[in-house]
Amino acid sequence: MLKEFREFALKGNVVDLAIGVIIGGAFGTIVASLVGDVIMPLIGALGSADFSNYFLPLNDAVTAATLEEAKTQGAVLAWGKFVTAVINFSIIAFVLFLIVKGINRMKRQPPPAPATPPEPSAEAKLLTEIRDLLAKR
Repeated sequence: MLKEFREFALKGNVVDLAIGVIIGGAFGTIVASLVGDVIMPLIGALGSADFSNYFLPLNDAVTAATLEEAKTQGAVLAWGKFVTAVINFSIIAFVLFLIVKGINRMKRQPPPAPATPPEPSAEAKLLTEIRDLLAKR
């Protein structure tokens, strides 16, 4: 039964997977905040643009200047939010790439060379010779 348990344990651990999913969700929230609260306002300040309000009206009834008002007037294509999502995904992908690259670099490091055993003392050498001579008799 112990052998079967070991084989099952080698196939993966459900707890590790659950922890990875939870950390991934938290990481997604952090990156969403980074993009929405830090990066996009900086890009908006540099280019006088706010991606969250960029939209394309799909009918003539939409005349609003903001996305929220335009959604109440009719159908709109909110492409600014899509651009934000693409930037968000790019940041997550880049950070995960760096993490995997770092893990692979740590795995490739050669293990430390085993320490050479110390040279036997003169007394140990003499005892070895005596043992070998007695074994020949």
